[in-house]
Formats: sequence, C-alpha cells, structure tokens
Amino acid sequence: MQGPELGVQADDIEAPEIEQEPKQEVLENKDVRFVLFQTVIKQLSPKDSHIAQILSLHCALIWMFLMFLMPPVSLVFQVVVQRVHVDGLGRTKEDLLTYEIAEVFRAKNLIDVMRKSHEARQKLLRLGIFRKVEVVIDTSRGEDALPNGLDVTFEVTELRRMTGSYNTMVGNNEGSMVLGLKLPNVLGRAEKLTFQFSYGTKETSYGLSFFKPQPGHFERNISLNVYKVTGQFPWSSLRETDRGVSAELSFPVWKTNQTLKWEGVWRELGCLARTASFAVREESGHSLKSSLSHAMVIDTRNSSILPRKGGLLKIHQELAGYTGGDASFLKEDFEIQLNKTLFWDSVLSASLWGGLLLPIGDKPTSIADRFYLGGPTSIRGFSMYSMGPQSEGDYLGGEAYWAGGLHLYTPLPFRPGRGGFGDLFRTHFFLNAGNLCNLNYGEGPQAHLKKLAECIRWSYGLGIVLRLGNIARLELNYCIPMGVQSGDRICDGVQFGAGIRFL
Repeated sequence: MQGPELGVQADDIEAPEIEQEPKQEVLENKDVRFVLFQTVIKQLSPKDSHIAQILSLHCALIWMFLMFLMPPVSLVFQVVVQRVHVDGLGRTKEDLLTYEIAEVFRAKNLIDVMRKSHEARQKLLRLGIFRKVEVVIDTSRGEDALPNGLDVTFEVTELRRMTGSYNTMVGNNEGSMVLGLKLPNVLGRAEKLTFQFSYGTKETSYGLSFFKPQPGHFERNISLNVYKVTGQFPWSSLRETDRGVSAELSFPVWKTNQTLKWEGVWRELGCLARTASFAVREESGHSLKSSLSHAMVIDTRNSSILPRKGGLLKIHQELAGYTGGDASFLKEDFEIQLNKTLFWDSVLSASLWGGLLLPIGDKPTSIADRFYLGGPTSIRGFSMYSMGPQSEGDYLGGEAYWAGGLHLYTPLPFRPGRGGFGDLFRTHFFLNAGNLCNLNYGEGPQAHLKKLAECIRWSYGLGIVLRLGNIARLELNYCIPMGVQSGDRICDGVQFGAGIRFL
C-alpha cells in the first residue's frame, strides 16, 4: 500500500517521452506548409466559442490557400539557433543548464533543432529537479535577428523545495510504516538530500543520503550515506543490525558503468530464537567492517525486469580489512545474462551467477559475509536460502557458489488481452542448477572445482510471470526439485516469488 507524496501533485513529475522514429521520418517528408496547417488546426481550442472557431478556421483556410500558392519549402533548410532561453528558473543555477542545452546551438536545420531540443528536454527531466519541461521554437526577433535565425525557449517548472511520502508495508507477520523526506535541488545544481525512516512492530530503520552529480555528466556522481538497517533471517535464526556510513563514486568508462565505494559498518549479530544453533550463537556479537569495493556493469538489455533482448555483465569485488575493522576478506562475484528473441514472440534467456569468498589471515569468515542460495528468485523448488552448510537446522552460508538458469518465455496461450493487460503476463519454462559449499584453501583449484561440481542441486518446472512495470515481477511456478541433498529444504509443487533480481 502506497500513500500520496506530501507536497507533490499527481502531475509533479512528467515522465520523459520516448521519441518514435516513424514519426520523425514522416515529419521529414512533409513540407513546411502542411506542418503549419496542422499547427493552426491544433490551436483551435474546443473551449472557444463557435463564432470564434468559425472565424479562426476561415482565416486559417485563406492563409493556407495563399501558402499553397508558394513553392514547397523543405524542413531541412539551413537555420541558425541564435538564442536559447530558459524561463521559470528559481533556485536552479544557470551554469548547470548550460551543459544540458549546449547541443541545441550546434543544430544545422529545423529537423536537427527539433531533435536536439527534444534530447535537451530529456536531459533536463533526468536531472530530477523539474516537474515539467516544455519547448517552444520560434523565429528570432530583434535588430540582430538573422533571416534564418531561431530562438529556442525551455519553459520549466521546478519541483517544490521539499517533498514527502509515506508508505505502509505488511508482510511476514510484521507491519511497518515508512516515511520519506526529499529535498531536490538543495544547492541549485541538481543535488538531492533524502531521508527515510521506517518504524515497524519489530524493527526500526533509517537512512540519510546526499547525491551530487557532475554538471554536464549526470552519470558521474557521488553519494554519501548514513544508515541503520535491521534484518531478520529466519533460515539462519539470525538477527542483524547494521549502523554505517558509505561513500560512492559512479562514472562511465566506454560502455561500462563503474562504481567505487568505501563502507564502514558496525554490525551487531544476535539470535532470532532460543532454538538457534551453537554455530549461530558463536558468531553473535559485535564486529566492525571497513571495506573498499568496485563494481562494473555492462547492460544492453531493453528491460531489467523481463528483457526480450540484450545482455548483462556484472562484476563485483570487495576487499575488507586494509582500511580498519576486524573483518578481513576478499569477495568476488559475478552475474551474466543473455536474452534472445525467438519465433512466435518467445524469448530464450540464460543466466549464470558465481562467487568466491577468501578469508585473509587466520580469522574465519563471518556468517554475515557468506553467500546464500535457494528460493524462488534463484534455485526454484528449494526454500529460501535453504541449501548448503547448516548446523542444527540453521543455514550458515557458503564461501563459494555457482548457479545457472535456462528460461523460455512465451505469450499466454491464445493471447488473451493482447495489446493490453495480457502483454504483462508470460508463460515460463525453466531449468535451474547450482551448488553452494565451503572450500579447503590448502587444496588446489582443481579440487575446488571438483567440490563445486559434486552434489549439484537442480530443478525444473513451469509457471506464469507478471511484470509490474520496470519495478519488479511476480512468478507463480510449479517446481520439481532434483538433486536434493541431506539437510536441504525443498518446496515441491507451487512456489510464489516476488522481486527484482531473478536467476
């Protein structure tokens, strides 16, 4: 359940429009007389009186008759953008907008002006500081106006200085209320300050973050975070409370997105129930982790939730212990996904995950840093994170894992609701496999690979997938688990899953 944003109307944020190529091609083949005729007709408001509409239409017809006596004029004649105006600015600094609209001055013809103006509008909306952005293109006026000169005006409406939101969440026998407060464009150059507070029947969490982009390069940004996060992990009978600070630097390199991060977190681990195993009790207590991490992402998919084509490569490394703290390890993990459109509007998707956790020094790794596998978002047919090493029914995670999936997505049989609500559903056939274990680092790589290849868990089945926009997706699958090992918990039959990241 989601409540309204306080201080923000429903139309406060206008979603960027995606320019369609066929429309541009039709426009390029029209001469300016027909475009002007369409413009005049669209200006006739239904709110005007009948007499005013008739007079306007008569004047338009006479004017267009005279225009059609003139020779055709192509929309691609050379023009010069002399001035660009931005109307409606309040606290926004002008130098920030200079980078976003600079390309408009480089336009050489009317089509180019329209295209570059639309791209500049998209960039202004991407900044997240304007509620609306409209573009007006007109001929230049004044003493220095050129015969082919144009003036481009961006009419903007800034967001309010402070916006708020509230949400209520119910799940896992727990209810919570989430309050959010956001200050967009704090210093006038697209900075954003966000505070979120969650008060629940069991736990309370909060987070404060500051976001600062580089002017002219929105992909290059820095963010600072202060947070307290609590979580309950019933598969391990564990409760964890993290209090920490972090700093992130994001920037693109060629076709990749890079992120450098430092994080310092004070972790408090405790038992969730009195029946917790001795292994969990042994790891309870306080610890301090200071780590440096790097992430590289290449994403060419057309959608992150239910892609039809493209691929994803994500590599993440984390090094803890060299900047302080009592946790020392090197953690590597990766994710690969490939998608291919087949016949009959079907999509074949293949995914591969893997990770390795290496302790540094004599101290063993913590239960809070290990990998977990199993559940409706990874190896379907198994209970949530209920695979691998365990003690007295509590799952302790593993230091190495791999998981692979092969999926076939097809439209619903007989295509009900085609072109509308039915397009949000897909039929799903899947085959998943993977393994999770601890390694003896005194052995060689061949022994490690052999251990990961032993006792492979796998499952297959079918189901229905519902896409919830570009936010999340729901799956209802009938699963048949195979390769079950002693201690694994399975979910043989119908299994429901919801989330963002799926194998």
